[in-house]
Amino acid sequence: MSESPSTSVEATGQHAHSKGLSIGSIGVLGAVVIGVSTIAPAYTLSGALGPTASAVGDHLPAVLIVGFIPMLLVALGYRQLNRAMPDAGTTFTWASKAFGPWVGWMGSWGLLAATILVLSNLAGIAVDFFYLAISQLTGVDSIAELTRNVPINVITCVIFMAIAAYVSYRGMETTKTVQYVLVSFQLVVLLWFSIAAFRHASVGSAFDATAFSWEWFNPFGIESFSAFAAGIALSVFIYWGWDVVLTMNEESRGTTTTPGRAAILTILVVVSLYTVVTLGALSFSGVSEGEFGLGNPDIQENVFAALAGPVMGPMAILMSLAVLSSSAASLQSTMISPARTMLAMGHYGALSRKYAQVSPRYQTPAYATVVAVVIASVFYVVMRIISENVLWDTITTLGMMVCFYYGITALACVWYFRAEATASAGAFFNKFLAPLVGGILLLIFFCQTIWDSMDPDYGSGSEIGGIGLVFILGMLVFILGIAAMFWQYRKRPEFFRNRFETTEFIAD
Repeated sequence: MSESPSTSVEATGQHAHSKGLSIGSIGVLGAVVIGVSTIAPAYTLSGALGPTASAVGDHLPAVLIVGFIPMLLVALGYRQLNRAMPDAGTTFTWASKAFGPWVGWMGSWGLLAATILVLSNLAGIAVDFFYLAISQLTGVDSIAELTRNVPINVITCVIFMAIAAYVSYRGMETTKTVQYVLVSFQLVVLLWFSIAAFRHASVGSAFDATAFSWEWFNPFGIESFSAFAAGIALSVFIYWGWDVVLTMNEESRGTTTTPGRAAILTILVVVSLYTVVTLGALSFSGVSEGEFGLGNPDIQENVFAALAGPVMGPMAILMSLAVLSSSAASLQSTMISPARTMLAMGHYGALSRKYAQVSPRYQTPAYATVVAVVIASVFYVVMRIISENVLWDTITTLGMMVCFYYGITALACVWYFRAEATASAGAFFNKFLAPLVGGILLLIFFCQTIWDSMDPDYGSGSEIGGIGLVFILGMLVFILGIAAMFWQYRKRPEFFRNRFETTEFIAD
């Protein structure tokens, strides 16, 4: 009996465009752990719960669940593309195949810009919580202020990035070991926090004990559409990062099936965790602007720092350590995406062949990993010295990049499978309708974010000529990408002139 191409690749894990990565080194569990790690639930929730509660009140669970729907729809498209073209380049490879090299190049630019920008953010946050945790452990308040000392902050940040890059360079086995420990710890602490919050609410010792209501899950109960839209915009970005599991497809056991399954599981695990923690926080704090209310603007930057003490008592230090481990874990796992995207771009000739280099010992994208961490480090150091407002406003632009490359990838699925979308009801939903709706929603969010960012009050409040600095920086990132693309066109015109080809398999 002859094997179908998809069966063959499951058995060998190789295809004509394999890039020398470590085949079969990651399974479903490992991929889900790395996916959850990249999303960084402890750190993300600590910064997102307050602003989202201010926008939608006690309908927080509803908007978190609604916000997860576009991610799920897009993930279904990713799953189908991965089954047909399991390639570490993901957005780059799939968009190039569907729409041509120019769109593929710019889609990958969106992914690279977002992931490298967020590496700087994660490293900076890890430094903040590193010194905060030491301060809490030693009882010396002045240690927490060390993060405001620019030389110390910069040196610590660069050390953190170097450590994260070294773990990534050592390969998936080392990455999995580190991530199992860090992710398990933050999940245990978050569940501990939730259970303790429920207990306080039940015995009457909560700050603002609020009885559970199914109305919390009703998105139509939100008082205005603008509040609903603001809540959705906030909630969409707290799911970003699940697609890292697709970039590991060439290293997965079951390269055409495992990554897609792991992406869906990652999103479901995260939305379940977010819902439990959110219900606990709502039950304990309510949404008032009181001392520990989720609507208090003074605690919204780091809700867990304010609530951990009253909820967890003397064990509150564990929450600081959980947020620290969350940002550190995500710093390491986030490096996987840009390194493998640049590896694929080097492999297909969209970048220098140096990017296609793989460590012969660890079978990881050695050159691309080093380039990613060097760019992120230089960006952080320069921006931190020049202006902290410019640094954080540049990082705020990553929302545009995320919606841009997710939207392009989802629509690439629709276009690539257009001829077979009507073959069955399942094909119509998974290959056409779901990615089409998800992609359109993400591109609407992309346009909405661009519009909002023109407001000088967006981000740090900085402006140039009455236009918000976030908008200006975001446009500069895109212009830089276009300039880089035309530079590569001059250096490597054959990639842009020739029809893009990759290995394709017969999907069910």
